[in-house]
Amino acid sequence: MPVTTALQTLTADEVLARLRALRTRQPVKFSAFYSSQLDGIVTDPALMVVPFDDHMVHRGHGIFDTAAIEAGKIYDLEAHLDRFVRSARNSKLKLPAREEMRDIIVRTTAASGRRDGSIRYWASAGPGSLGLTPVDNGVFIDEAGNVGESSNMNVAFVGADGMLKHPKFDHILSGCTSLRLLELAASLQTRNLITGVQVCDIPVAEARAAREMMLIGSSIKVAPVVEWDQRPIGAGKPGPVARALRELLEADMRSARERLIDVPY
Repeated sequence: MPVTTALQTLTADEVLARLRALRTRQPVKFSAFYSSQLDGIVTDPALMVVPFDDHMVHRGHGIFDTAAIEAGKIYDLEAHLDRFVRSARNSKLKLPAREEMRDIIVRTTAASGRRDGSIRYWASAGPGSLGLTPVDNGVFIDEAGNVGESSNMNVAFVGADGMLKHPKFDHILSGCTSLRLLELAASLQTRNLITGVQVCDIPVAEARAAREMMLIGSSIKVAPVVEWDQRPIGAGKPGPVARALRELLEADMRSARERLIDVPY
C-alpha cells in the first residue's frame, strides 16, 4: 500500500505543541474555556478541547447558546438561559442547576478578561462509548405510511411470498452494508431461501405481516428482529434468511479482496 503521508505516534508534549501551533494560525482568539469534565477554566487555547467520544461530537447530541458581553456586562443572560433550558428539555439533556450554570458563565467571562464580545456555552450528552443510549430501537415511518429506516441502521423484510424487500433509498441512509447485501442476496434464490429481491415502498401493514425482519448496519451486520411493538414477527424467532445474509456478509468481509485493505501492524 503506498504511503502518502508520514504519520507519527505523538507524545503528550508533541500534541500540545501542535495544538498551540494550530491556534496561532487561526484568526479567532479564544480567551477562556470552562470544561465540566475538567471542572475548571483554562485560558490556554491549546487546552480548549472536547473529547472525541463526547456525543455532541460524534452524534450531534448537544445544544448551545450565545450571550453578548457589552462594557464588562453580560447582556440578557436570563433570557438566554431560559432558551438554553428549553433546548435541553427538548433534546432530553440533563443540566446542572440554573444558578450553577449562571455562576460558571459569569466566572468564565471574568477569567477571559474580555469586556466586549460574546460567550458561547454548550451542553452535551457527555462522553462514553461511541454507541447510542441502550433503549429500544425505533422504526421510522414516512408521511405516506411506508417504512423508512431504524435508529442509524437500515431495515429489511422477508414477505410471506419469500421476497426480500428493502425500503427505497430516496429519503433514508444509503447504507453501505445494505447496498452490498442486496448484491449478495441474489445467491439465496438458488438456495430457495428467497424468491427475489426488491427495493420498494413497504407499507407498515405489510411490514408487520412479514415472515422475517432484520436490522442492517456496519456494526451489527445483520440482526434479526423477533418483536416489533410487543408483537411477534413471523414465528417470533430468528429466521433462516437473516442467518444466511449474515453468513454471506461475514464471508464477503473475509474474502472480497477488492474491498479489503491490509493493515501494516
